[in-house]
Amino acid sequence: MTLLSEDQSTRPQPCRVLEPSKHAGSLYQDAKDLTGSKDYYMDSAEGTVFGAVEPPKRSLGRLILHGLVMFGREFCYAVEAAFVTPVLLSVGLPRSMYSLVWLISPILGLLLQPVIGSASDHCRSPWGRRRPYILTLGLLMVVGLTLFLNGDLVISALIADRSARRTLSIVVVMLGVVLFDFSADFIDGPIKAYLFDVCAYQDKERGLHCHALLTGLGGAFGYLVGAMDWGHSILGQLLGSEYQVIYFFSALTWSVFLTVHLFSIPEQPLDKVAARGPSAFSTLRQLGSQRNGYGTLGKEAENPPLLPAPDSRPRSFSAHGEGNAITCSSKPPNKEACERMTLKSLLKAIISMPGHYRCLCISHLLGWTAFLCNMLFFTDFMGQIVYKGNPYAEHNSTAYVTYERGVEIGCWGLCINAVSSAFFSYLQRFLLPYVGLKGLYFVGYFMFGLATSLISLFPNVIATLVLCSVFGIMSSTLYTIPFNLIAEYQREEEEEMNRRGGGEAARGTGVDCAALTCMVQLAQILVGAGLGALVNAVDSVVVVVLSASTVSLLGCIFIALFIRCVE
Repeated sequence: MTLLSEDQSTRPQPCRVLEPSKHAGSLYQDAKDLTGSKDYYMDSAEGTVFGAVEPPKRSLGRLILHGLVMFGREFCYAVEAAFVTPVLLSVGLPRSMYSLVWLISPILGLLLQPVIGSASDHCRSPWGRRRPYILTLGLLMVVGLTLFLNGDLVISALIADRSARRTLSIVVVMLGVVLFDFSADFIDGPIKAYLFDVCAYQDKERGLHCHALLTGLGGAFGYLVGAMDWGHSILGQLLGSEYQVIYFFSALTWSVFLTVHLFSIPEQPLDKVAARGPSAFSTLRQLGSQRNGYGTLGKEAENPPLLPAPDSRPRSFSAHGEGNAITCSSKPPNKEACERMTLKSLLKAIISMPGHYRCLCISHLLGWTAFLCNMLFFTDFMGQIVYKGNPYAEHNSTAYVTYERGVEIGCWGLCINAVSSAFFSYLQRFLLPYVGLKGLYFVGYFMFGLATSLISLFPNVIATLVLCSVFGIMSSTLYTIPFNLIAEYQREEEEEMNRRGGGEAARGTGVDCAALTCMVQLAQILVGAGLGALVNAVDSVVVVVLSASTVSLLGCIFIALFIRCVE
């Protein structure tokens, strides 16, 4: 899927140095009149910091190699989503605490996400700005995955005391989950920024399509590996248990595809580009020239030397919904030319956003809360409620084997979800002319709420697997519709601004997408803080699916009443 459209892309535009004494309205008209003139394009020898110089065209093969990292990341994500709750319960974590493991990573994300994004923008490594961060976070993912899937085995081999072994196993496994989740969440921003830095406008579109396709395939294969019964296979006997087999495939897949990604497309070091001269930083001054409204980070600069065309934006501003780096592209010598995105500026932008954007964020929060309630604990629901197994039983008991069988079938359900998500993402383009964005948004929430209601009322194996295909509709909806609505809202605003004469500065897409991304992390915090206590109070995992259904149907009502329709 792609969340960039023709009117919101980061496409480089012709730039002309104009007299500061001229009126802003006439400047805008002059810039429009000159868009076809070759003389006003910046020469590549002068250069800018990933600004106005268009990178060379990339082949489809290069873009696929670049996107393979998303296959590996989603593969490992699927393994985590499928096995984190069963593994934590099997090492003895109390049921009232098992959702707390999801709290730490999103809290760290809210606090550190803008900081790490800004740091990668200003990295001066000879290997480039993004790849050092991608490599570091990728290695942390491997460490987290190792502790998560092998921690119990290692601790059991080292410590004989049963009580101490149980406590230490819980600590090590939880540390692995948090480390993996933190690294996997944060690595997405540098990956998207890397793609935007090294690709031309058309290649960004194709690259995001490749990322979306490989993300869906990676999730499907990850759940498929988890659904296999590796315990009785040759690999299971050789490596010790099914968790070690799954770790072997996950670590191998991630390591190979991460390496391919890092060497897929060359990245220019920041120092090498900046060494071309002080003029390299001049195009960044327009970041400070925007007026202090919602979605603008810089202060109004005096006599800005350049005027962007109506839809131009600094090329490393992430307009992708999952982008974590919403910052300026490089730090120029003049401090007023660029301001770094901080948590404070992000919160200020969210508070001051227009009403229809705020309603979109609330609906996104409700959707992700419902989706995470179901997806993070779905395999545990299959093992305990559908198959009536017991994760706390002895590992060689019938009750525990039955629970493991339920977890495997739950992985098949999640695999069906991943495939249906990719299919519905393709189907959306044909449904859009008939029902519109708001209609698709409503249908996604309603179908998910209906499916989870039926699963909680009739926990049958066949019915549950069939209804898993509906989960994919919700997944596709959450990843596409809100960002398409943002694109349409901003297109309307740009058209209105043009009708007024173009005297106002357009608001960037980056902050809007960052606000939606924060809703995902906030939803994870809400689920982690409240769901464990709710399960403990009711003494049944079925409340997880009922909660997902309730919140999703509330989201339907909210969408119908408060989401602005776009023609």
